[in-house]
Order: sequence, then C-alpha cells, then structure tokens
Amino acid sequence: MNKQLSILIERYPQLSDITSDIMVAYQLFVDCYQNGGKLLVAGNGGSAADAEHIVGELMKGFKKSRMLDDQAKQNLLQTDPEWGKILGNHLQGALPAIALDGHSALTTAYMNDCEPLLCFAQQVQGFGKAGDIFWGISTSGNSKNVIYAAVTAKAKGMKVVGLTGVKDSKLSELADVCIRVPETETYKVQELHLPVYHCLCLMLEEEFFGKK
Repeated sequence: MNKQLSILIERYPQLSDITSDIMVAYQLFVDCYQNGGKLLVAGNGGSAADAEHIVGELMKGFKKSRMLDDQAKQNLLQTDPEWGKILGNHLQGALPAIALDGHSALTTAYMNDCEPLLCFAQQVQGFGKAGDIFWGISTSGNSKNVIYAAVTAKAKGMKVVGLTGVKDSKLSELADVCIRVPETETYKVQELHLPVYHCLCLMLEEEFFGKK
C-alpha cells in the first residue's frame, strides 16, 4: 500500500474499505498527467470549496517545494535575464487542474442566456478533451449539474472520478471509479472527503515531484 494511503487509514480507519477505489482513482490521475492531460473538478457549496482546495494543492507545492529544473530556469533566463531570474527562483511545478465553480462571468452569462444546470457541462465541453479527467464531488452523488458534466465528459472520451457519500447514486453509476466515503449526512461526508483528497494530492505530488 502507498505510504500516504497507509497514513490515511491509520488516521481514519473507517476508510479502510475504500482503499482499492482510492488507488484506482490515483492510477487514473497518474495516467492522465503522464499523457499530458488535466483535471476538471466541480461540486456545489462545500464541495465547490473542496474543488478549489484540490486545485490549490495540485497547482503549486503542497508539502514539497517543486522547484523548476535547470532547463526550465535556463529557458526563462534566455527569454529575459532580469525577469527570468525572478521567475526561475519562484515558479513551481504544477499538475494542471481547473475548478469549474470559479468562472463567475462565464457561469452567470451561461445561466442567464442558456440552461443554469448545464454550467459545469458547458465548461467540460469547452475545456475537456479525451484523456482528461472530470472529478465530480457530490455528497449525494445525484447533483444534477455534476451529473450533466459527467455525462458530457464521458461523451468526450474523458474518465470520470466521483467522490460521494456511501449510497449508490447516478454519479457512482457513471463514474469509472467512485470513492464513496462511509457516511450519509452531508457535513459528515464532507469531513471525510477532505482527508481522502489530501491523500490523493500527496500521492500525486510524490509521484511527480518526489524523485527530484
């Protein structure tokens, strides 16, 4: 078992029954990033905050500094010696991820002009490509805007990862893998979502930046 996953189960033993699903999701993420893909992450309310949180952990250093390699720094210096030096000393390696709740001008325009529940789906249609992953977060697993986005993602040849509560749901039915934490009440589900996605982000950081 991965070190970070072992730590997760030691701290949250109630998650021991979903370790295989966490590992399947992790491998999907690894394959996506190794092939030049990105994650599109979405949820509502507290799950929207979780989507933003996930993107924050992936797009900059989490526990590691992720300093640029010498070639990247040299490219910046060659582009501009003064500004490139500052950039080379401070930019970090990133795992591309976009939270779909954060584009207020786009989403409000789409809600006003088109169909409000399809905002996430429209962004998947625009941002997504085959090989990317849509990560849908829904405590019930039945949030309609998340489901519409998942259907759109599948139609585009993307993988779908779900993060839900324990019950069977439309998202668990659609997803390539659905991590279903063992709770049903919304706030209790959310309390277990955070350590799960922190674990996945730590595992991905170790995979892509731990050997440098």
